Order: sequence, then C-alpha cells, then structure tokens
Amino acid sequence: MSTAVDNTSSGERDIHDPYAYELDEIDVSLDERFEKNTFEGFFERLRKEDPVHYCAESENGPYWSVTRFEDIMKVDTSHGIFSSEGGITIAEGQADFELPMFIAMDQPKHDEQRRVANPVVGPMNLKEMEPIIRTRVQTILDSLPVGETFNWVDKVSIELTTQMLATLFDFPFEDRAKLTRWSDVATAALGTGIIDTEEERQAELIECLTYFTELWNQRVNEPPRGDLISMLCHGKATKNMDPMEYLGNLVLLIVGGNDTTRNSLTGGVLALNENPAEYDKLRADTSVIPNMVSEIIRWQTPLAHMRRIALEDTILNGKHIKKGDKVVMWYVSGNRDESVIADAEKFIIDRAKARNHLSFGFGIHRCMGNKLAEMQINIAWEEIMKRFKNIEVVGEPVRIRSAFVKGYSELPVRLEAW
Repeated sequence: MSTAVDNTSSGERDIHDPYAYELDEIDVSLDERFEKNTFEGFFERLRKEDPVHYCAESENGPYWSVTRFEDIMKVDTSHGIFSSEGGITIAEGQADFELPMFIAMDQPKHDEQRRVANPVVGPMNLKEMEPIIRTRVQTILDSLPVGETFNWVDKVSIELTTQMLATLFDFPFEDRAKLTRWSDVATAALGTGIIDTEEERQAELIECLTYFTELWNQRVNEPPRGDLISMLCHGKATKNMDPMEYLGNLVLLIVGGNDTTRNSLTGGVLALNENPAEYDKLRADTSVIPNMVSEIIRWQTPLAHMRRIALEDTILNGKHIKKGDKVVMWYVSGNRDESVIADAEKFIIDRAKARNHLSFGFGIHRCMGNKLAEMQINIAWEEIMKRFKNIEVVGEPVRIRSAFVKGYSELPVRLEAW
C-alpha cells in the first residue's frame, strides 16, 4: 500500500494525482478518493494503460481491478469462473461475523433464494406500488420549504427510500428510520461518524436481527402475504435459514433497496446543476424523464464496485489471473468507458441507448430491484417538475467515505417554484 500523503508542499506525492505513481503502485480502493471525488483520474489512467490491473498491496489485500465495460461484463456473466461466494465488496468481512446472503452465493442456492424474494418487485407488485409511491412523493415534495436552504439528502432522498423500504418489508412505519440506520451501519467505513469499531457494527446489526426476528415470528404463523418478510419465512428455499443467513439477506435487501434510489435521487440534482444546459432541456420537455433516469443511474453509479473470486486460473484481456485471486469489477469506471459509451464523461439526459450502463450489473446477480428503483426516480422527477422550476445546489455536496457505496450525506439546495 502506498504511503503517499496529500501534502505536495513538503515534497511528498499527492494521493489525488493519478500520475504521481508508477502504474503498479496504484490502489483505486482508497475510500478517501471517493469522499473527495478525485478517483476518476485513476480509473481513466487504468482504462488507457492497464485495464486489468493488479494491486499487490492495499488495506484490502491484493486484488485485480477490471476497469473497462466489456471486461466487466465478461466477469459479471462468467459465473463458472468468477464466484461471488463469500462476499461482494473488496473489503473482507469479519471471520467471526459472517453474513451469508444470496447475492454472495453461487448457483443453485443463489437462484433458489432470489426466486423467493423476486415477486415483491415483479410486474404485478410494481403496478400496485406505483400509486403508493406517487402519493408519498407528492407528500414529501409538498412539505419542502420553498426559498429556504435545506439538505436534499435528508428531506427527500432518505425519506422517500426509507418509506419504500418500510412498504416492501411491511415494517412498522413509525420505526422506519431504523432501516436507514441499519443500511448505513452495514456499509459505513470505520471512523466516519457512523460507527467507530467493528464491534459497534455487529451490535447494531444484531439489533436489526432481533427486530426482524419478531416480525418473522409473527408472519410465519399467518397466511403468506406480499411483503418480503412473509415471502422469506414461507419460501421453500428460505424458511429454514439460520439467523445469520437471515440477517445477511436482510442487509442485502435493506442496502439494495436503499442505495441505488437514495444516491441517484441526490446525484441527479447535482448533475443537472453541474450541467445547466441539460436542466434547460428537461424544463423544455419533461417527456425525456425516463431516459434521463437511466442517464442519472449511469452517471451516479450508486455502487462503485462488486468483487468476485477466481475459481480457476484464467486469462482476462491478456492478464493471467490465478485461482483464488480477488477480482473487482469497477462499475464506476466501466460507466465512463469511451470505447463503449460515446462521450461517457458527459451527462446527457437525452442520450441514445441510455440504459446501456453497468450500474445494475449483469447475469444472475443483476440488481433484483432495478425496475423499482427506476420507477421511484421517474415518479420523483415527474412530480418535481410539476412543482419546481429549479432545485439550486447552494453548497458543496458531502460525499460518503466509501469505495463501495458511492453516495452523499449532504446536498444543500434551495427550491424555486414555477
């Protein structure tokens, strides 16, 4: 791991300068670069010079970075060669606190467990949820202070996604803030103000398990219903899960149901402010919203990466990857790959083929809730444009210190009504 610090005046290298390093010294997994939004230059260099790149030393151990669109897709769809078993993040979990979850399982168990939860985001359920989402979006937007500065993340992004999570789980609505807290605790880097130690993380996740176990015990003795807890406790492949596997799948569903929508809702506001000509396009023609939603999700890339483990020796883009090696698909880099996405560095709301992005992954692990996420963001922007001529960003965004969840904790804004 490089010992470079951000102190160029003392003659030492700037950790945010991608050309301050030899190629084999680059470690793109540093959380700080994502927090300070200085990571893109490193990925641009790797895409050009070493698209399948080996980092021998890092806080997360040795790993391969896959940075181009086509190589990422190959890894993501080659389930017999690259396994998700044991974890999906570059950071290793705690050996004494393993959380099995179906996204971190291989076939056939992955398919069996995912199939149990899939109906909650199936076409029939989405059709039923659409008016609920719209009503909640309307209520949230109508409560916002026009002409006053407030944090968009708290007032809109978190509130909307938390309400939706509560609906999916049929979770007690008055306690819905717990879902946001557990999502943050599950993914937060240590020492960022959310949690300071792994022991704190584990203690709060056990609280999550305790709460959800009570819900399980209620619903297992009731007829099957359409919420996720009822589906899990009555599903053939999930009804006999041990407690840690139940907790692992809960964390997966909570984080998955939270981060894509939450951070794309914020990222879209920021992108439109950074690209005012695109905001003018939107004001002139709101029929572009569905296409814009796909572009926002590409542009934001709410989860920066997914990891795999090589099950056998293999070759990827000329590089020899050994059995057991950690392979990281950097979606955040593939979504800027100019060889596949024209003008990938630009935010273009009427982009052709806007759905051609990596943010939801590919293959058996493609995001289960991608249609729900798109629907929520689409409805949000439809209702925003009915009410507000402008959402003006009036201060710097505060980004999350994480190389996994690419998101925000603060975005100060001021609304202007039509």
